Amino acid sequence: MGPWRGTDAPVLRSVYLSTPDLSTQFGDVAFDSEDAAGEFIATKLIWQPERSFNLAIELGGKPVGNVGISNIDHRHRTAWAYYWVSGEARGLGLAARSAASLASWAIEELGLFRLELGHRTNNEASCRVATRAGFVAEGLERAKLQYGDTRFDVESHARLATDPAPSLELIPIHADPP
Repeated sequence: MGPWRGTDAPVLRSVYLSTPDLSTQFGDVAFDSEDAAGEFIATKLIWQPERSFNLAIELGGKPVGNVGISNIDHRHRTAWAYYWVSGEARGLGLAARSAASLASWAIEELGLFRLELGHRTNNEASCRVATRAGFVAEGLERAKLQYGDTRFDVESHARLATDPAPSLELIPIHADPP
């Protein structure tokens, strides 16, 4: 795994177009061109060491997803973790391995102590990813997210530096910014 690059724009656009439910991950972005996908990489998947890190999850040498942390608070040593994968990469364990790898890297390399994440309660697959990656369920946030006219409850999870590492094969992280 490594940082997204501008040359990944065609693949990002293809992933988005082939996996309709990713629209909730990207918000109001329309990938109607490779330029739009490139703009998304340059502005949303940007590598900002003091604030956020996004890494392309790869399968067969091409990006098929993203794992990242944002809202890094160095004083409290906390951050928010997130992930998504394309339809073709689902069910292969890549999301869990990627999330576990990024969490371990953030704890060891960045000195973070607590990583948090949340998923809609109706997204059981995301819950399995979080749990397999070593994130412990902590509670329910009622009606936290809204997509269209519907509000969704969110289950929050966290992984602490003192938690046992999950027994997953970690993916090497190439953290050299583009």
